[in-house]
Amino acid sequence: MLRQILSKLPRKSLKTDSAESIRPESPLTQQRSNGSAAGLGKSSSGPKRTSSVVFPASVVAGIEPLVPFKDVPNAEKMNLFVSKVSLCCVTFDFSDPSKNTLEKDVKRQTLLELVEFVASGSMRFSEPAILAMCRMCAVNLFRVFPPNYRSNSSSVAENDDNDDPMFDPAWPHLQIVYDLLLRFINSSCLDAKVAKKYIDHSFILRLLDLFGTEDPRERDCLKTILHRVYGKFMVHRPFIRKSLSNIFYRFVFETEKHNGIAELLEIFGSIISGFALPLKEEHKIFLWRVLIPLHKPKSVGVYFQQLSYCVIQFIEKEPRLASMVIKGILKYWPITNSQKEVMFLGELEEILEAISMVEFQKVMVPLFWRIGCCINSFHFQVAERALFLWNNDQIVNLIAHNRLVILPIIFPALEKNAHSHWNPGVLNLTQNVRKMFSEMDDALYLACLDQFKEDEEKLSLLAEQRKEAWRRLEYAASLKPVTGNTAVLVTPLATSIAC
Repeated sequence: MLRQILSKLPRKSLKTDSAESIRPESPLTQQRSNGSAAGLGKSSSGPKRTSSVVFPASVVAGIEPLVPFKDVPNAEKMNLFVSKVSLCCVTFDFSDPSKNTLEKDVKRQTLLELVEFVASGSMRFSEPAILAMCRMCAVNLFRVFPPNYRSNSSSVAENDDNDDPMFDPAWPHLQIVYDLLLRFINSSCLDAKVAKKYIDHSFILRLLDLFGTEDPRERDCLKTILHRVYGKFMVHRPFIRKSLSNIFYRFVFETEKHNGIAELLEIFGSIISGFALPLKEEHKIFLWRVLIPLHKPKSVGVYFQQLSYCVIQFIEKEPRLASMVIKGILKYWPITNSQKEVMFLGELEEILEAISMVEFQKVMVPLFWRIGCCINSFHFQVAERALFLWNNDQIVNLIAHNRLVILPIIFPALEKNAHSHWNPGVLNLTQNVRKMFSEMDDALYLACLDQFKEDEEKLSLLAEQRKEAWRRLEYAASLKPVTGNTAVLVTPLATSIAC
């Protein structure tokens, strides 16, 4: 009974392969299924390499795919590997757990056997084996995800509290295929010069498309595999960086919808750490055109930790970029999103810890004008986070050396907080910062206080003048009779009575 079921599996594999393979390969596939085994001894050239060896009907060189590796001689193990990989090209419907249970279990056991064989590193992979492996991974992994009909929100992150991610029912098998692919790429028995012909640009693009899955387990596997591909295939590195940039461009400027931005940024963070110095212009353009605009989307909180890490990596590589980064962050500073303001302030603190004095002086005026606005925020977390900057010794040192410029900018915000902020914690922090400035330069502090009082008096005088002007206008309008279509001035008293 079991043999009858298993004998059907290769025929399904052949049907799947013939349907999905390109037409020039079909005659060779038919020759192979008719029993011609001559292709194994021929040189791997052109179309002969792409089909005749890799997609057998049931066996390769007379080897049953279910025979254990230990039961065949070393000379036949690679043929058996190809046969087993081809057997795993059969796909099943996992939405019905009761369907094809025996066949699914056979495929699972075969995949586990392949993982063990690849991990053992017993022999180098032949070109037909590499092609068979890439083909099997493509058949099992590369798929189109259903559209997300949950909402029209800008990101899946906004639905995290209400909806769980959608998991693929085939994950128990997909996980083994991902593990097999990872071990295959990591294997010292894989020749990168040969494998690059099959793990090519098309394969990499399909791999990147899978980052759109909602399943975080799958994205984590993809992250590790893509990182290994980048490390092993140097010839593909520029293409991978360009493809990642295109995904980020589409996310920032078109859709603002993607599930794998955090994982892709994590990959790029490790790529940045390997950049040689001085940085290429291509990398600086990526920082300005990709990483800085990634601060803009509403869903930035989902990937902010990875984004901030990438930015800091650039600044540590080339400190002169710090002022450019701060200008970019100020450009995309949130106005009505308090959570983003808190995150941005945290990133600014990390940048200021690594910035040089020259770069700091280029941006200190707009920077502390924005920090002053944050200090006056009615959202206590924003005000607290801004005032916490003075707990950092490096930032205090920068401020102390440039206090003649910074204190006049920040002083009005401190005084307004000290007199009118509603939160006791913010009041205490404000008093501490005021005391710090007073101890730093008491004469400058008193001069700023006198200037603040003078400015407040001028503002009060202007406010009184405006009120007096409006009173005169109201009085003049009340003396004119109402005729025809003449507009009528409604006084505050009349409005209150009418209401």
